[in-house]
Amino acid sequence: MPSGGCMCGNVRYEVAGDSEASILCHCADCRKIGGSTYSSNSVYSADGFKVTKGTPKQHKKVADGGNEIISNFCGDCGSTMWREGKTFEGKRIVKAGTLDDTSLLDNFKVDAELYSGTRPKWVGAQEGAAQKDGMS
Repeated sequence: MPSGGCMCGNVRYEVAGDSEASILCHCADCRKIGGSTYSSNSVYSADGFKVTKGTPKQHKKVADGGNEIISNFCGDCGSTMWREGKTFEGKRIVKAGTLDDTSLLDNFKVDAELYSGTRPKWVGAQEGAAQKDGMS
């Protein structure tokens, strides 16, 4: 069962089952949250997701796609660990870098790139990944 958490360890989570998709997102929100050019995300069912330690803080906003999205982060160290919202209803969009098992990142095969039209020109498209100009 994959598990993960924030940088300081005060918030921990577990997910049951395999990731349903691996997605890179180039939207402005993901850039701001991660402080980088894009975010690497693993999509899991909300049914198999549980917080095992601590209580994350939440930040809600209307995302680039027009729906509200909720970011769950540690109130102590600030690490965003997952997002949820109507666009991915019934799912948890886990920030892949917060997973404990680094082999998951070594074997990360990107299924789709969201907001690919805003991908920095020096970042190449991932081979075999669907290129989407938004969320759909």
